[in-house]
Amino acid sequence: MNDVTTLANPPQPASARLRKPDWIRVKAPTSAGFAETKRLMREKSLTTVCEEAACPNIGECWTKKHATVMILGDTCTRACAFCNVKTGMPRAVDAAEPQHVAEVAVQMGLKHIVITSVDRDDLPDGGARQFVRVIEAIRAAAPATTIEILTPDFRNKADAAIDMIVAARPDVYNHNLETVPRLYPTIRPGARYYASLRLLEGVKKRDPSIFTKSGIMLGLGEQRLEVHQVMDDMRSADIDFLTMGQYLQPTPRHARVEDFVTPQAFDSFAAIARAKGFLLVASSPLTRSSYHAGDDFERLRANREAKLAAAR
Repeated sequence: MNDVTTLANPPQPASARLRKPDWIRVKAPTSAGFAETKRLMREKSLTTVCEEAACPNIGECWTKKHATVMILGDTCTRACAFCNVKTGMPRAVDAAEPQHVAEVAVQMGLKHIVITSVDRDDLPDGGARQFVRVIEAIRAAAPATTIEILTPDFRNKADAAIDMIVAARPDVYNHNLETVPRLYPTIRPGARYYASLRLLEGVKKRDPSIFTKSGIMLGLGEQRLEVHQVMDDMRSADIDFLTMGQYLQPTPRHARVEDFVTPQAFDSFAAIARAKGFLLVASSPLTRSSYHAGDDFERLRANREAKLAAAR
């Protein structure tokens, strides 16, 4: 990781891109479980962030029949420099989508499901009502399934969006800060760092029982002390769970990788984050927001119970 100030550089030709180290390489998915998960998603006309964002863990997760469903279509109204989801004018909201998501939860026998979405700045509520409908459909069809949502920032609509989603009571509310504040103008130009922090803080203030979660990517040119400051900002917003993973350039058009952060450096960041008071930290080159989300939820719950017991 860079220790000097560097701005995110414009995309470079493939010849100028850094070669992936061995620790970031994964095998192409070929298992029967992978094929079955893909078939089910196509059958229900559902989109997954696993595919749209070119997640490196798709082979492992889909083999285990874990998938992160992306609601509100496959087209985003933003154009972030790190993201592989296509940009444009989205289609109308699919009224059948909540039921289809619930059916997938039942058919896959999911104990924990992660729901995310594209940004829908074209909608009056930013898509918040569709999150509510999906949560309600899952609760009705699979009441034992715990629900984690990964939402956009609901730009200029956050208060109303948070009110209705918190009222639906997901088990985990995730919203990623993605990077350090200095890099927002080039990496996440359509968003505002402190607005995202306030969103997560607002969730916790409305319902302290909901776990809050956020993540950042490393390797975009951030400085170590900037990462430490993001951790402090997250703790000030009472965020429970921090994820950190290596940024990977999806295509030559996207922001380039400034450096590949070593597994040892990820471990060091994790130790610092735990010392700052997060209930749970996931930090490794291949960590992504919903990677091992079900197992992590169980650890989150156990860690909270242990913390409460120690405080008595």
